[in-house]
Amino acid sequence: MVVTDPIADMLTRIRNANKARLDFVDIPDSKVKQDIAKIMVEKGFIKNYEITSDSAIKFLRIYLKFDKNKNSVISGIRRISKPGLRTYAKNNEIPKVLGGIGTVIVSTSKGIITGSEAKKLGLGGEIICYIW
Repeated sequence: MVVTDPIADMLTRIRNANKARLDFVDIPDSKVKQDIAKIMVEKGFIKNYEITSDSAIKFLRIYLKFDKNKNSVISGIRRISKPGLRTYAKNNEIPKVLGGIGTVIVSTSKGIITGSEAKKLGLGGEIICYIW
C-alpha cells in the first residue's frame, strides 16, 4: 500500500483506534512521526510510544490514553498542511486551538515543536496539525 501523506495516515489511525477504544495502534515508523508522538506524550494526549520491529519493518506503537469511563483523551485531531496545499505561518501568526486548550504542532528550522514553543523561540514554520 502506497501512502501519499504518511502524517495524515498516522493521525487517521490514531483517530480510528480512539473510536474503537483500542489500547494501542501500530504505525509505520519515521523520525517525523516519532517527534509528533513525543509531543503528544508531553502534552498528555497519549500514554507512551515505543518502536517495535516485525521482521524487517519498524513500527511505532502508540499507547492511547482514556479516562475512567473509557472516553478518549483526544477529542479531535486534524491535519492542516497537506502535500497538495502546504500551510505556513510566521511566529506571530501561529494559531491557537480552542483558545489555547488544544495544541498546534509546527515544523520549524529547529525541528518539530508545539506552536507555543515556536512563538517563544520566534520561529515560524509549517503547521502540521491541531490536537485537542
